[in-house]
Amino acid sequence: MKSKKISAGIIGGAGYTGGEVIRLLLQHPQAEMAFVHSKSKDGKALHQVHEDLVGETDLQFTADMGVLNSDIDVLFLCVGHGEAKKFLSENTVPDR
Repeated sequence: MKSKKISAGIIGGAGYTGGEVIRLLLQHPQAEMAFVHSKSKDGKALHQVHEDLVGETDLQFTADMGVLNSDIDVLFLCVGHGEAKKFLSENTVPDR
């Protein structure tokens, strides 16, 4: 029986925590990444920032906040200390 993969989005993917979540999701057999958001790394390949990901994914960072409307099952907020609350107050994350 083949089950549907969990679709994940990451906010703040350029930092250390974001990099670790990316690595975990890439290795998880039941997960896939829909997007990785970063204001500072928009358009760069993930492996340009997280060099150990060379050959693991062709995803690029995006700064487009429209990605929040993607059909995802889970959203990881990998932003700096105190920034998650600010992010959630400034952005609408649709209920699924």
